[in-house]
Amino acid sequence: MSTSLSHLVTTATGTDVRVRFCPSPTGTPHVGLIRTALFNWAYARHTGGKLIFRIEDTDAARDSEESYQQILDGLRWLKIDWDEGEGVGGEHGPYRQSQRSEIYADVIEKLKASGHLYESFSNAEEIDARNEAAGRAKQLGYDNFDRDLTDEQKAAFRAEGREPALRLRVPDTDLSFDDLVRGEITFPAGSFSDFVLVRPNGQPLYTLVNPVDDALMGITHVLRGEDILPSTPRQIALYAALIEIGVATAIPRFGHLPYVMGEGNKKLSKRDPESNLFLHRDRGFIPEGLVNYLALLGWGLSADRDVFSIEEFVAAFDVTDVNPSPARFDLKKAESINGDHIRLLDVADFAERTIPYLQTAGVLGADVTDAERAILAEAAPLVQERIGLLGEAPAMLGFLFTDAAALEFQEDALKSLPANTVEVLSAAITALEGVEDFTTEPIQETLKSALIDGLELKPRIAYGPLRVGISGRRISPPLFESMEILGKAETLARLERLSALRGE
Repeated sequence: MSTSLSHLVTTATGTDVRVRFCPSPTGTPHVGLIRTALFNWAYARHTGGKLIFRIEDTDAARDSEESYQQILDGLRWLKIDWDEGEGVGGEHGPYRQSQRSEIYADVIEKLKASGHLYESFSNAEEIDARNEAAGRAKQLGYDNFDRDLTDEQKAAFRAEGREPALRLRVPDTDLSFDDLVRGEITFPAGSFSDFVLVRPNGQPLYTLVNPVDDALMGITHVLRGEDILPSTPRQIALYAALIEIGVATAIPRFGHLPYVMGEGNKKLSKRDPESNLFLHRDRGFIPEGLVNYLALLGWGLSADRDVFSIEEFVAAFDVTDVNPSPARFDLKKAESINGDHIRLLDVADFAERTIPYLQTAGVLGADVTDAERAILAEAAPLVQERIGLLGEAPAMLGFLFTDAAALEFQEDALKSLPANTVEVLSAAITALEGVEDFTTEPIQETLKSALIDGLELKPRIAYGPLRVGISGRRISPPLFESMEILGKAETLARLERLSALRGE
């Protein structure tokens, strides 16, 4: 912070910390947006402070209630809760910008009365012409021309039908701040000119309403994407004015989080499939797995450990440990971490979480029967170690919830069958017919005796046709355990059906 403003910066720590998440409801939640929410939430929980959730919904052309509901859905799915704001309430509401117009109008009047805001009538063409005449580059923009207009000049502009914008009188000093992620950043005096806070039509801009909301809601730490970094000195300048008029008590500390990159090290955009939060949910990410991976997009628990619980994340997280370098979204790594978390689930919990995916795929109906739950309870341990996404469960388990007549054989599975498939199936059927205790161990011993020892087949040739006959697939849960779950009659019926199909 510049010497003149450094004493105005908040010193809040611990339970006095107040952070915020303030998205615009304009489309499906983006993983970069949710990562920002996650880091704010983790910092609030780590410090014992509070997270405030508000909505920046002043863009009528793009904002939608559907998008707002999706943001809520995404936060709740990932168990990111908040202490104050939309849906929770609090003493600083309303928490939608669209409902705070009177508040902004009051602050604007105070800024005008104190001389911090002044009327500016210059249009773009006039600004460009003055810059050109002065030999200044056009990109330097506004030249503070209107700072000291007389009442007569203002009246003359109004007589022409012009309405003024309102600009903040920027202090002529270096603006520096200690970024929590990036360290000391300085914007030299003159690096930006007086800027518009209120349009000629009276509508306040984001550069006004965002800091005003932060000030009135007592936000102490602003953790946000690095794309907003260029606006920070302007906000600091506005904060100084807000403190002078009694609207703010301190300038918050800022921390600018790194970009989330996609393929080719380009910034992840809303058009990239992996940016869509709900695509990951639909594919079968669990909250624990996705939160773990999103936490790694700019932060880490330790150099040699990528898998950790949400509780461990909160206990260790400090925004000062965030890496300022861009973080790349690696889908394969995300899936691997998700698989690790799936394997950490209690088996009953895992089984329950597969049900919505089995229902969506048509494997189970809306009302799951006791018999189906019993099958799922037996089968869940067989696949929990083998999948990385819950969305893989229907393909792995679907064959257990149908019968021999309805079982579908996948084309690649049929093509993988060896020439002696009928012989293998016939020997297996004969052997299994004599098994009294139709459980895993006797089934395995019987088939080994008949096929490995008796026919002198390699396991792949011996058991491959049985796997296809039982599941319709080349890859399935463990074979003998699957036969036990299906039972003797159903197992034999399936092997006989495939034998008949191959014998045609």
